[in-house]
Amino acid sequence: MQSRPEPLFEQDVWQEGIALVAGVDEAGVGAWAGPVIAAAVILPGDASLSGLNDSKLLSAKRRAILFDAIRECAVAIGVGRVEVSEIELLNVYWAAMLARQRAVEALVLAPNHVLVDGKRRITGLRLPQTPIVEGDRLHPSISAASIIAKVTRDRLMEELGAVYPGYGFERHKGYGTLVHLTALGQLGPLPVHRHSYLPVITAEHRQPDFFAMARQRTPADSIPH
Repeated sequence: MQSRPEPLFEQDVWQEGIALVAGVDEAGVGAWAGPVIAAAVILPGDASLSGLNDSKLLSAKRRAILFDAIRECAVAIGVGRVEVSEIELLNVYWAAMLARQRAVEALVLAPNHVLVDGKRRITGLRLPQTPIVEGDRLHPSISAASIIAKVTRDRLMEELGAVYPGYGFERHKGYGTLVHLTALGQLGPLPVHRHSYLPVITAEHRQPDFFAMARQRTPADSIPH
């Protein structure tokens, strides 16, 4: 049976007079391509959003419905984005941490407390915060953040699918699937791929080096016909 969010922690915090509680989660950490997107969501104390859960446990249709419902009722929503170049520079762990920090900083209202999905606090964030393992399944504000981050990123990857046809981004959203692996092998990596990731490195090394091939041509070959 799937666990459903229980707003126990939020209620405890609200009873202490802390009104603005933000949940934070991210999407795209395990992908081979595209950015990491994080979201921070502050829900009102009387929010009634049926069906909230970890975004990965929801269908795309259900996520889209909840995405609109969350945007309609949330007190504030912030989105943080970390590009592929930053992921390569920082590594994906610190990139996800930075995306979370940017999401909180993007809120138009500063939260009194931050609930973070996972085991670790957000490095560099100078606000009271509590990390919660499986928080995206247990706490509404984190579930809402999970959905906002996932839908935002999925839509971005669908746009990249139109820009780069043949790679299937609109289907796999940049994650490691057979379709993605096959496209990498046949078409080669793109600038939106994470070039420090092993499947991308392997595909890159399989591509012909046309400059090397040109250097190996004989002088006769170089004469225009």
